[in-house]
Amino acid sequence: MKVNGGWAAVLFDLDGTLADTVELILRCYRHTMRTHLGRELPDERWLATIGTPLRDQLRDFARDDDEAALMLDTYVTYQRGIHDHLVRPFPGALATVRGLKEGGTAVGVVTSKRREMALRTLDRCGLVDEYDVLITADDVTRGKPDPEPVRTALARLGLSDGARRTLMVGDSPWDIRAGRAAGTRTAAALWGPYERSVLEREAPDFWLEELGGVVRVEP
Repeated sequence: MKVNGGWAAVLFDLDGTLADTVELILRCYRHTMRTHLGRELPDERWLATIGTPLRDQLRDFARDDDEAALMLDTYVTYQRGIHDHLVRPFPGALATVRGLKEGGTAVGVVTSKRREMALRTLDRCGLVDEYDVLITADDVTRGKPDPEPVRTALARLGLSDGARRTLMVGDSPWDIRAGRAAGTRTAAALWGPYERSVLEREAPDFWLEELGGVVRVEP
């Protein structure tokens, strides 16, 4: 695979970008709502906030902080039990990551997942040993769309002054906002759960139809 080596780093979101996890996420959401609210709520309500930290998502559905904490425990416990058979990489994930690295580009994963489940997802996708930096919800105080996760990745890569030579790739508005606020260029992944019309409001620098397209994007 021929790779453009112009980027100092490419940072990828995980769920909906490298890993196909939408069915897993929706099953966990439905189970949590049934357990705590006694009914399922529309999937669209959850899909609208995918990509933000789970604790923030659940807070919107809980009646108080105690219930939010219980919901989080329910969600995570259920997720552990069904995770492995519902997660797979999107086509080209491994080849794209390896191709970037072979071309001299550092690769990072910046996710709103906590580290335990992020590592498990990466393992199921064959990517657990393929990145140069992993930033999870456990590594920051504020999750996406705040720029802290992206800035933390840049700092750990030694690229705090190289944001404009870094590309943030994600399927959600929160990825685009976080990357832009951190000073990186941004690319919208069109194979995730968000419609193009939603992502167009964020005005990403680049559009990607498939993962392998990352290597054809020039700084």
